[in-house]
Amino acid sequence: MTATVQHRDAIIIGGGHNGLVCAFYLASAGLKVTVCEARDVVGGAAVTEEFHPGFRNSVASYTVSLLSPKVIADMDLHGHGLKIVERPISNFLPIDDTSYMKLGGGLERTQAEFRKFSAKDAERLPAYYDMLDEIGDVLRDLAGETPPNLTDGLPGLLRGLRQGSRLAGLSLERKRDLLDLFTKSARDFLDGWFESDAVKASFGFDAVVGNFASPDTPGSAYVLLHHTFGEVNGKKGAWGHAVGGMGAITQAMARACQAKGVEILLKAPVEAVHVEDGPKGKTAVGVQLVDGRQFRAPIVSSNLNPSLLYGKLVAPSALPAPFRKAIKGYKNGSGTFRMNVALSELPDFTCLPGKVSAEHHQCGIVLSPTLDYMDEAYRDAKATGISKRPIVEILIPSTLDSTLAPPGQHVASLFCQQFAWDLGDGRSWDEEREAAADLIIDTVNAWAPNFKASVLGRMILSPLDLERKFGLTNGDIMHGHMSLDQLWAARPVLGHASHRAPIKGLYMCGAGCHPGGGVSGNPGRNAAREILRDRDFATAVKLSLAGR
Repeated sequence: MTATVQHRDAIIIGGGHNGLVCAFYLASAGLKVTVCEARDVVGGAAVTEEFHPGFRNSVASYTVSLLSPKVIADMDLHGHGLKIVERPISNFLPIDDTSYMKLGGGLERTQAEFRKFSAKDAERLPAYYDMLDEIGDVLRDLAGETPPNLTDGLPGLLRGLRQGSRLAGLSLERKRDLLDLFTKSARDFLDGWFESDAVKASFGFDAVVGNFASPDTPGSAYVLLHHTFGEVNGKKGAWGHAVGGMGAITQAMARACQAKGVEILLKAPVEAVHVEDGPKGKTAVGVQLVDGRQFRAPIVSSNLNPSLLYGKLVAPSALPAPFRKAIKGYKNGSGTFRMNVALSELPDFTCLPGKVSAEHHQCGIVLSPTLDYMDEAYRDAKATGISKRPIVEILIPSTLDSTLAPPGQHVASLFCQQFAWDLGDGRSWDEEREAAADLIIDTVNAWAPNFKASVLGRMILSPLDLERKFGLTNGDIMHGHMSLDQLWAARPVLGHASHRAPIKGLYMCGAGCHPGGGVSGNPGRNAAREILRDRDFATAVKLSLAGR
């Protein structure tokens, strides 16, 4: 018996945060929208789950900063229940058994921390912040715009000129800084500003977050900049926690979507995008779900990694050969290993003793004391697949949010680098995941000797687990390398940065588009704008042809 075909104005593939954002804007314009989510919960990698009895946590994505204030306001996320609390300081970095550094809490406080290591670096800090602010303000604005497309003709050219004019407005000194950020390694860039290894490590960590690279890799300085775009509660550069975990963000988004009439289907994985020959070439006309259900729609927007969309859901014959070649070369693999642990008590750090909740427990705890340490972690992973001494960032959100753990106990997110997707020698992550998790626990225990004994339960997400659970190709949390050849007008590939596939009616709204990874909502918002622009143009043409 043939399945009944259902009709919609737009289908969104994937209910991650960018898919929800795209759906909201389309529905706000009056479209009948259905979101098809493969899992039994909406939110993609931004979800909160119980992983040990009585303990809940943000399972994959784990902190708030990049979420667009425009998206928050338009979707009225606070009105739909979202509450974000700020960290008292940004980061805490143990340096050795007796010294540490705290970042945040104001310029003067951070300068005082820097003076423990270098008076010169403390004096340089205001100028460094000014540089990041000036460049970051321009790039933050560009993150909310669609990049110019090589195939867009005059409109694309005008868009490129308009966006380029903002960069042209920077001073010559700032243009030099910008060039350095896009081309230099994080180490080379930071060497030009600071002298202390500890100070350089405090900033250099951002260059390897979700980046399978060394701080010595050319272009890694840009990833350092990418993590300065954010703001929390109107404060630029601040970091925060969503009460209830990251799932509170996507649940608020889902409520905002449903208030606009969006239909959200769970346990509804898409098997294929239907493509037909039209008068202007290949045209997407809908999707088929794994369970056989079919939806017909003139708009199909994918929140999936581009490699997954074009490698699994679109027939190769529907794609131009040059595009197939380009997308086959799209690079994935962020070197990330995630763990969530239930704790009987807070970690007691050798360099700053104490098991009572304090500001250093309530921020990002970065176990990566030097750039050399970061480089060694990457080189280990390149050679053997697994770092002998991994880079670990710990967040303990239960210190700010009592809803996540039983009284007196805590949950912690362990965000770990560098762990290769391909372990080599025929080894599988199914075989190595427990040993890697033990290694990570031991790494934290070396800094906080009570940690290992305090672990009551753990949830392990190797790169392979991240792909299986969330559809993150090669475990890439950014939906593709954040390298210069995969940024802005080249994300995912040159000629298709404007969210449009080489198939009419098929769009991309995920982090595989500009501006890339992180829970920002910008790719979804930008994609919706382009979809509506095409729809309005098509409507205008039809009216014109009808003589109206």
